[in-house]
Amino acid sequence: MSRPLRIGINALYLIPGGVGGTEIYLRSLIRAMAAVDTVNEYFVFTNLETEGDLAPQQSNFHHVPQQVHAAVRPARLSWEQFVLPVRTRRLRLDVLFNPGFTSPLFGSCPNVTVFHDLQHKRHPEYFRWFDLPFWQLFLYWSARVSTRLIAVSEATRLDLLRYYPVPDAKIRVVPHGVDEAFFEVGQGRKAEDLRHFILCVSTLHPHKNLDRLVRAFRRLHARHPRFRLIIAGMHGFQTNQIEQTIIACGMGAHVHITGWIPREELLDLYGKAWAFVYPSTFEGFGMPVLEALASGIPCAVSSIEPIKGIAGNAALQFDPLDEEQIAAALERIVSDQEMRERLRLAGPQRAADFSWRTAAQQTLRVIEAAAKPATGRTE
Repeated sequence: MSRPLRIGINALYLIPGGVGGTEIYLRSLIRAMAAVDTVNEYFVFTNLETEGDLAPQQSNFHHVPQQVHAAVRPARLSWEQFVLPVRTRRLRLDVLFNPGFTSPLFGSCPNVTVFHDLQHKRHPEYFRWFDLPFWQLFLYWSARVSTRLIAVSEATRLDLLRYYPVPDAKIRVVPHGVDEAFFEVGQGRKAEDLRHFILCVSTLHPHKNLDRLVRAFRRLHARHPRFRLIIAGMHGFQTNQIEQTIIACGMGAHVHITGWIPREELLDLYGKAWAFVYPSTFEGFGMPVLEALASGIPCAVSSIEPIKGIAGNAALQFDPLDEEQIAAALERIVSDQEMRERLRLAGPQRAADFSWRTAAQQTLRVIEAAAKPATGRTE
C-alpha cells in the first residue's frame, strides 16, 4: 500500500476580507478536502494576516504560519519564491498545492496551481501599471513550471491554452462548489419576508460593469420607485467612479454599497432579496451567481461564458454591454411573476450540480496525479 502523501497548501496570498471570491474558494475547498480525506497529511502555509482557523482541526491537517505580510505583495512573492521552497523541502512534501495563481518557480516538489481567470491577459487595462508586471511574470512562469494546472471553468482553460505555451493534457477543469448554507437560505425564503431590493454581490472593479448597472437601475426605479439596489462586495479600483455615477444619476438614496460584509450578513441579504443581478463583462467563474441560484432568488445575469454555462436556463440572461437589455431584464425579474416562480424553482436544481465535495475530490485526484512521478505511486 502506498504511503500517505505529504501535501502543502500555499495560502500565502490570502488576505481575509481582501481577496474576494478566492478567499471563499480556499476556505470552502479546504473544509471539503478535510471531509473527503483523512489519510494524506496536509501542511497549510499562512501569512501574518490569516488566523490559524484556516487549517481544519483535524489530525492530518497542520498549520504552518509564515512571518510575512500578504498585503505587501513584493514581500509575499519574495517569500513564496525563496523561503517557501526551503520550508517545503524541510517538511519533505510530495506536492505543493497553490490555490492563488502563483507558485514557487524553483520548488523542491511538484506544483499544482489554480488559475481562477486570466484577466491580466484579457483586460490588462484594468490593472494598475505597477501591478501588471507582477501578474505577467509570475503567472506565466507558474503556468510553465507547475506539473498540473487547475482551471475553475472551461473558459479559463481555453484562455490558458490561448495565452500560455502549455499542453492541454496539463490542465484539468475543476468547477467551484456552493455552500450548503445557500440552499438552506432558499428553503427558508418566504414571500412575506422579501424586501423590495435587487441584490448584486460584486467587488467594485471595472469589469463588474456596475456603472452601467446603476444607469439601468435608474430606468427601473422611475417605474418602480419602491425598489432599491444593494451592491454587496469589497471596494475595488472603480469605487469612486461608481459612487460618482450613483450621484450623477440621482440615485444616492436608492443605491447602497455595503463594502465587505461578514458571511452572516450576506446570507441575510440573499434571504430577503427580491431579485439578483450580475452584469459582469468578464469572469473566471462567477461564484455569486451560483450562490444566488442555490438561494432560490430569481436571477438576471450576463450572457457571457462561463456565467451562461453555470446558470443555464435557471436565470434570465442579457447582453452586459447593452444598457437597454439590462434595464429590460431588471423589469422582468421584478415584475414577471410567472417567470420569477419558474426561476425560483430552477435555481436550486441547477446549483445542485455543483458541490465543494466534488470539487475537493477532483482537486485531490489532480494533486495525486502530480505527485505520482516524484513518489512512484501507482493507481
